[in-house]
Order: sequence, then structure tokens, then C-alpha cells
Amino acid sequence: MESALLAWFQRSGRDLPWRRTRDPYAILVSEVMLQQTQVARVVPRYLAWLERWPTVEALAAASPADVILEWQGLGYNRRALNLHRAARAVAEGGWPDDLTELPGVGRYTAAAIRRFALEEDVLPVDVNVARVQRRTGHAFSPAAAAALMDLGATICLARIPRCDACPLATPCPSRGVREEPLRKQGPFEGSFRQRRAVALRSVSREPTPLRLLDGDAVVALERDGLVVVRDGVVALPA
Repeated sequence: MESALLAWFQRSGRDLPWRRTRDPYAILVSEVMLQQTQVARVVPRYLAWLERWPTVEALAAASPADVILEWQGLGYNRRALNLHRAARAVAEGGWPDDLTELPGVGRYTAAAIRRFALEEDVLPVDVNVARVQRRTGHAFSPAAAAALMDLGATICLARIPRCDACPLATPCPSRGVREEPLRKQGPFEGSFRQRRAVALRSVSREPTPLRLLDGDAVVALERDGLVVVRDGVVALPA
């Protein structure tokens, strides 16, 4: 089964910029951006980010304000600060043996860096990889990591799997089975996430009097380190 998957990947795998590097910093940037953002949106932002900050040392030397501004539009802005904090930790002390010691790096992101940058024998399991393994009942090796991700993202979809195009369809015991997403995110319009985003956009343009902003949103942004409040004025962290 794995040989069929790898042959399909050789023909149909996605050409993604982070697959052309073994730089752990570049892989970290891609994985953090991809955590809650679609690939099509990430690609141009990833390229722009690395053009501006091509090394972990370059990002570490940046200000939090510049990092937040560069991240605008990718959503979940705490990821930007965690990435910045991780870069500073690496610049000061090197890459730790346990990558989950870095801010914002969980087990999956650590495994992805170990596999794609360090080429260690570990399989990063995201929702797409888990779905393919669950449906096929097959234990794939780490060599199939990127192929599993592509199959789960483009063919072995949760709700409407494209079994007619799947290289594993014939032996797959779950052929034709549809699933409901494990969780559904609420609409952005009218949500507290939107209120936070509106407040942060205003502050990103220029320091803004607190009285002109959504107070609850500012409290949440300040708690996450995305803004600072001094003398009744809200600004990005220096």
C-alpha cells in the first residue's frame, strides 16, 4: 500500500516551497503558519516572511511590533509572537533536543521539524495523516509523511472523499465512507475573534486611545502580549 502511495506522490505531490529546504527555521515558519491557515494563503506569506527574515537570527533581532505587522491577515496572531519568541530562544541557546520546549511548538510541529528538517525517523501525524491511517488501517512509515499529508488534503477528504482518484482505493476498507468534521469553527463575523482583529488592525495603523476601542478585546490582546496599554493609549509592543 505504501509503495502505491509513494508512486502517486511522485506523480501528483504538491510543489510547496517548504519542501525545497531542510532549514529547521524555514520548516518551523511553515508549520506555524499552516497550523490554522490554508496552504494557498500561506505560500505567498511564507515566501515574503523568509525574504524579510531569512534566518532565525534575523527574526530574533526583529521587534515584536514588526512581527505582528508582517503577520497581519494570517489570523491567530499569538502564533506570530510565539514564532518570534521561539526564534529568540534558538538564537540565544541553539535548537533544543526537545523542540517542544520552544514557545508555540507542540508535539506535531516538533515531529514535523524532526522529519522534514532533520530527517529523523518520525512520522508527524496531523488530521490528514490520521484520517488516511484510520481509513486504510495501514501503518505507514515516516518516509510517506508528505505523501500522506497530500493524500489527506486533496483526495482522502473527510466529508466527500475522492475515492475514484485515490491510489489506495482498491484495498481500502473505508472506500466511499464519509465523515463529519471533528469540530466546526464558529463563524468569524460577529465573533469575539473579529472584535480582537478589528482592535488590533486599528492599533497596527497607529497608537489608539483606549476609549476608542473595544475594551474587552484590548484586554484579551494585552493578555496575549499583542498590545501594550500606557496612559490610556494602546500600541503594539516595542
